[in-house]
Amino acid sequence: MQSPMELSLETSERPRRRGREERQRAGSAAPTSRPQPRRPFPAVNAVSADQLEAIHLASLQILEEIGLDVLHAEAKAILKAEGAEVDPNSDRVRFPRGLVESKIGLAPQSFTLHARNPARNVVLGGDHLAFCSVASAPNVADREGGRRPGNRKDYQNLIRLGHTLDSIHLWGGYPVEPADIHASVRHLDALSDMLTLSDKPIHAYSLGRERNLDAIEMARIARGIDQETLEREPSLFTIINSSSPLRLDTPMMEGVIQMARRNQVTVLTPFTLAGAMAPVTIAGAVAQQNAEALAGLVLAQSVRPGSPFAYGGFTSNVDMKTGAPAFGTPEQMKAALVGGQLARRYGLPYRSSNTCAANTIDVQAAYESVFSLWGAVMGGVNLLMHGAGWMEGGLHASFEKMVIDADLLDMITHFLMPFQVDDDELALEAVREVGPGGHFFGCAHTQARYRNAFFAPMISDWRNYETWQEAGSPTGYDRANRLYKERLAAYEEPPMDPAIREELAAFVAKRKEEGGAPTDF
Repeated sequence: MQSPMELSLETSERPRRRGREERQRAGSAAPTSRPQPRRPFPAVNAVSADQLEAIHLASLQILEEIGLDVLHAEAKAILKAEGAEVDPNSDRVRFPRGLVESKIGLAPQSFTLHARNPARNVVLGGDHLAFCSVASAPNVADREGGRRPGNRKDYQNLIRLGHTLDSIHLWGGYPVEPADIHASVRHLDALSDMLTLSDKPIHAYSLGRERNLDAIEMARIARGIDQETLEREPSLFTIINSSSPLRLDTPMMEGVIQMARRNQVTVLTPFTLAGAMAPVTIAGAVAQQNAEALAGLVLAQSVRPGSPFAYGGFTSNVDMKTGAPAFGTPEQMKAALVGGQLARRYGLPYRSSNTCAANTIDVQAAYESVFSLWGAVMGGVNLLMHGAGWMEGGLHASFEKMVIDADLLDMITHFLMPFQVDDDELALEAVREVGPGGHFFGCAHTQARYRNAFFAPMISDWRNYETWQEAGSPTGYDRANRLYKERLAAYEEPPMDPAIREELAAFVAKRKEEGGAPTDF
């Protein structure tokens, strides 16, 4: 026999659970009115002001005394004209302290990244957060198909799935590499898919001049704007990875130059794994990360002062027994906090990541992702790369993990929402109505609010053990597998003006006829 409390709980839970399950089944692809997440509290500082300044000064010393190899002739010429010391007998470039400091403060502290659907625009900087999908994985996986090489069909389905998930605000690149498309034209088909199957802001890979220029033009066409508007309104971004330690390679520097010239967004992100591509200490690894990021800032602001630029941090560590990358570690969390401090010192939006090294959907995948997310969010992240779907240290994108991570991102979004403290929220009348020894399930205050009182996750199963067991003992992996399929089945392609669609297709066809981007195969 049920107690009054149990009966009241069951009856009050039914509408809320039913509403949650209906929302899960719907998988709506329409834009929501939910505002972009904002951080209501100050970011956490991991080091003191004096310690932060010591890291800054160490970075300047690296740049001035050791320098970086810059493997791009035009970039070296630009830097030399600005006062950098370019070794005529090598690729080494040294950056005088005054040159570096003269470029700090030129880039905007905050800016809007524009989507083809204005309802999807995102603000990068300040207290705003924007979450990207997983990007650049060479493989893809789901429970039925297992781990397999990236291909266009799975690429398109990851775009469709991500489009239905409102916690994914923009694309950080190809969720999985569609490797069955020849590299010379892959960017044309992949960006066309991204711009038609979704209407969220996009990313362009910096893999040569042609790919950058094609991406810029495709973003312009998809937005239906002229060249002048494009340069006033940044419409795509690129991630520039330095080749740590202390090297800036040719395609990446070409990307900085082409994007900055058109006033599009550059996110300079050193890939510094402590103990491998950076010193084994956090302070040393972050000092090197900072030097490489500042070198990219100098180039971008030399090309076009005031062009949008974000500071990227991707410092984690390796397993010193095997050399394998490790993610979601305490060291990564600390580095994320310090990276955010440095970005704030320079007045730049901050990029960090959601990562894990797990090979399957398990407890490791969950806790490493939560820890990396927590370090990023508390560090003041503005642009969260690989927010949903990253597995195996970035070597595969997972359909189920995309849904699980989207749930985590939704939880973070709700955690960041300030709560009210007023007479109605303090609920003294409800306390008076219930009094000592009662329960709040049936009181007027609860009945008026229970439908939307709390965050309702997609993945968590809050049934009691017996009910859960009767349902077949489903796991979180089971629920994620079911939900991703339901969302794909419910997906609706966002509308696009037929004239714009025709112009975009014509541009892709023309560039294919011209051979696309050059390759050596």
